[in-house]
Amino acid sequence: MAKGAGPLRNPIDYLTEGLPHGWRVTIDWLVTIVGAIAIVLAIKAWVVNPYRIPSSSMEPTLHCARPGSECEARFSDRVLACRFCYRFWSPKRNDIVVFHTPPLAAVRCGAGGTFVKRLIGLPGDLWEERSGYVYINGNRLNEPYIQPGRRDDRTIAPMRIPSGRYFFMGDNRASSCDSRAWGTVPRKNLIGKVFATYWPPSRITIR
Repeated sequence: MAKGAGPLRNPIDYLTEGLPHGWRVTIDWLVTIVGAIAIVLAIKAWVVNPYRIPSSSMEPTLHCARPGSECEARFSDRVLACRFCYRFWSPKRNDIVVFHTPPLAAVRCGAGGTFVKRLIGLPGDLWEERSGYVYINGNRLNEPYIQPGRRDDRTIAPMRIPSGRYFFMGDNRASSCDSRAWGTVPRKNLIGKVFATYWPPSRITIR
């Protein structure tokens, strides 16, 4: 600090100079609260956002809460999605992703909006399902995250995934309304990669 200079002052002190002490304290608190809210909203919008798992489509990887149909847990898992990750690297097969569904999901599933599912097919892949097993480019996909009792027995003809689009499926294949019903998802609809489960405490996991 230069010789003779006074202590640095908060800009709010300059703006409220001359006001009664009570008003100055109130304004200081309001600015602090508004600033904290702005920081939280910015983090949610651009860095990390929490999501709750509402259905059994990702069981047993991500739990929903009983007494929901096929749910295994007392509490729904809460997960964190990295909103900026896909700005720096491309989505990878087997990523668990939060995304906005295409409009057809609301028609085929009875609900649309924001889903959490596993990324199975990448742009350019030839995807197909044979008796409940997924094949990518003619090779059967290794899927250790699916329990035998949660695999379906569908057979769906091969389809080529268009450029810039992604194919999503739930780990609970028998009860998942996914890309098999409403098609592929454009890159712009991907919100972020799920990188952690933070609730309940017994389910804390970094992925």
